[in-house]
Amino acid sequence: MYITDLRSISPQKTYTDEFLNGELVHHDSIIFNVEEPNYMELIPRGLLRRMGKAVRMGVGTGLPLIQNNKNIDGILMGTANGGLENCIDFLNQIVEYEEGMLTPTNFVQSTPNAIAGQLALMDKNRGYNTTYTNGGHAFENTLLDALMIFEEGNAKKLLIGGIEEISNYNYNIDFLADHYKEFAVGNFELIDSLTKGSVCGEGSNMFIVESEAIEYLAKIEDVAQLTFPKETDIEICISALLKRNGILHSEIDTLMLGMNGDINHNAWYTNVSEKIFPDTNILTFKHLVGEYRTCTSFAVWLAAHILNGESAFLPSIEKRKIQDKSIQHILIYNHFDEVNHSFILLKK
Repeated sequence: MYITDLRSISPQKTYTDEFLNGELVHHDSIIFNVEEPNYMELIPRGLLRRMGKAVRMGVGTGLPLIQNNKNIDGILMGTANGGLENCIDFLNQIVEYEEGMLTPTNFVQSTPNAIAGQLALMDKNRGYNTTYTNGGHAFENTLLDALMIFEEGNAKKLLIGGIEEISNYNYNIDFLADHYKEFAVGNFELIDSLTKGSVCGEGSNMFIVESEAIEYLAKIEDVAQLTFPKETDIEICISALLKRNGILHSEIDTLMLGMNGDINHNAWYTNVSEKIFPDTNILTFKHLVGEYRTCTSFAVWLAAHILNGESAFLPSIEKRKIQDKSIQHILIYNHFDEVNHSFILLKK
């Protein structure tokens, strides 16, 4: 399927052209918050003041795509936590009001499918509408569903995306599970940090994908997922992915790895980059946006711009190894907490 349009709200200035023109937002923190745009130019104030952060970011990225691309056949979203801040607020209200009359806003905004639902309501879109919430594979399942819909011939154009917000509640839970570092770290110190944990990130990245296109930014060839794999399972999965798409290992000229600065996670990425693809460009992306469960949506956004020939922002990307090769294929490899592993294959 072909990416024909895209939008991003991230800890970098990706909503406008500053990041693409080479401007890097330097973070030195344990949390990388997004650079939010002025939503009032896009969303009516009456709706905006009732929106939680996840819904706000989702509508902020999705609505411009809907306005610029008519006849969308469906909306597919991936989010592990949805609007968790609103969810906790709603649960607290149940206790505070002793299960009496509750205000509906927090409940409506707290459900993970609120983003896809809000976009459908604003566009009056009655097409296929679904949200995946299965942790570190939420966005990957969105891609897989879209690929199957196109293969079945049930749609020609879809809006897909991955969204995650930072809330105090999910941050504290993940921090206690050793997902995040105990000290602040800068963008370009993160990947080589020899300590456990990463930094917490958030973002909303959305795409218009089409089954057929003459003009496009990049093509998503395939996606593969594994849960609790062994090292040999990774090699088998990569070989099967490339074989069914008719691509040789030597044709993968660029790897985009989800290295996040956690010393306990590096071995997975080292195995792939050194044993399976020893002569391949190596790029990373989490030093730009932090770690979150649907951050592969940002990796796809970044890869699409690279494959489209845009280069002003390339100095901002961590280059672990660069060969003298033109970029034609990008294979994104990511895992969340060594549990959910995924591969996304893109082609120029």
